[in-house]
Amino acid sequence: MAWSAKVSQAFCDRVIWIAASLGMPADGADWLMACIAWETGETFSPSVRNGAGSGATGLIQFMPATARGLGTTTDELARMTPEQQLDYVYRYFLPYRGRLKSLADTYMAILWPAGIGRALDWALWDSTSRPTTYRQNAGLDINRDGVITKAEAAAKVQAKLDRGLQPQFRRAAA
Repeated sequence: MAWSAKVSQAFCDRVIWIAASLGMPADGADWLMACIAWETGETFSPSVRNGAGSGATGLIQFMPATARGLGTTTDELARMTPEQQLDYVYRYFLPYRGRLKSLADTYMAILWPAGIGRALDWALWDSTSRPTTYRQNAGLDINRDGVITKAEAAAKVQAKLDRGLQPQFRRAAA
């Protein structure tokens, strides 16, 4: 599994269970691991905080309001073990069960759920109609055309998946 050398076997087992429980395809666990790698800067730390000051914390960068909706806080999430926080990752993704058919859709569930099931050329944000959101995510606009598409956003996570599948980041088979 992608990035498995960076986490415990229990973490890997739980991610595999989450992907299966959410009805994801066979490589769904890899997609989840790539999303977590992206969101944590490859640390897989439950306490990593968003550098831009949004208050987002943890494996999938839970926003404070999202944490409250799940019955916790970002401070409580930050004190959990990675394995404990996966319970909240699962609860977060549960409403999207059966809809996570690609890496891009898995990432959209985290970044902008309205993008789940949309075409890769679908615009998440553009600099004219959503200037603030666009500006906050401008690093995802690969071609710098003022529009961030689903494909552009997913490209960053695809790069994490590709990196995480390299032998040095994968646990050796037992």
